[in-house]
Amino acid sequence: MAAQKINEGLEHLAKAEKYLKTGFLKWKPDYDSAASEYGKAAVAFKNAKQFEQAKDACLREAVAHENNRALFHAAKAYEQAGMMLKEMQKLPEAVQLIEKASMMYLENGTPDTAAMALERAGKLIENVDPEKAVQLYQQTANVFENEERLRQAVELLGKASRLLVRGRRFDEAALSIQKEKNIYKEIENYPTCYKKTIAQVLVHLHRNDYVAAERCVRESYSIPGFNGSEDCAALEQLLEGYDQQDQDQVSEVCNSPLFKYMDNDYAKLGLSLVVPGGGIKKKPAATPQATPEGTTAAPAEEEEDEYAGGLC
Repeated sequence: MAAQKINEGLEHLAKAEKYLKTGFLKWKPDYDSAASEYGKAAVAFKNAKQFEQAKDACLREAVAHENNRALFHAAKAYEQAGMMLKEMQKLPEAVQLIEKASMMYLENGTPDTAAMALERAGKLIENVDPEKAVQLYQQTANVFENEERLRQAVELLGKASRLLVRGRRFDEAALSIQKEKNIYKEIENYPTCYKKTIAQVLVHLHRNDYVAAERCVRESYSIPGFNGSEDCAALEQLLEGYDQQDQDQVSEVCNSPLFKYMDNDYAKLGLSLVVPGGGIKKKPAATPQATPEGTTAAPAEEEEDEYAGGLC
């Protein structure tokens, strides 16, 4: 069966070459017919699992379509060549061809198809080269945003943000999440804005930037419904605990369902958050401990409480 398909592919290649030949009575190559034969050859080679030959046939098909100024069909052929490279586990090369295809889709005036191709490329490379995947998702988001398809754009930005967090590229993640938040605010999806504020605060605290984290919460008071929400109360409690270096309070907030059931990458940020200096351990009021001299000493927290109301 495989041998039969290979022979079929070779026959289509031979036909394509004939269509490209010129002569005394044929001054111009028949690019359209040649492209069709190259496409058929690619399918035959693919069915025979001869992916290298299938890729080469797709590339020849693409060039024929380009010579015929059929950009959309050329882009499709480049994309198919990329998928053959994927089958050969040559993912960076595959992504390169799919990117080329997406640029041709844009040039052809089909941005939706370009965006889908870029997203596909991002998924292909995500586990191998997360940095490249981030770039591709951001490019896809830009295409959707230019077409005023904000919901699709923000979904791709979310993928980029999570990859940045996973790679601990917190400065870039903070900017990416802010862009998500701005779009959610624009489309009036306010509850998701609250969740993005939580994600922002966690990222800023992992950057050891308490001021930026506090500013995020303060600026979010302008979002309808945020002030007085469960999210707002939890963030105020988290910032208070972090500022006071109270690890117990921080851990309690980060272990709450509100934080634990966020996207996995953000939930992990919460669970791994440590206050500066290692924090203090809250202890229940216990019997005073004896000092080496036999006198008793109250716990440090109780000492603070004695003066909390001032002297009077």
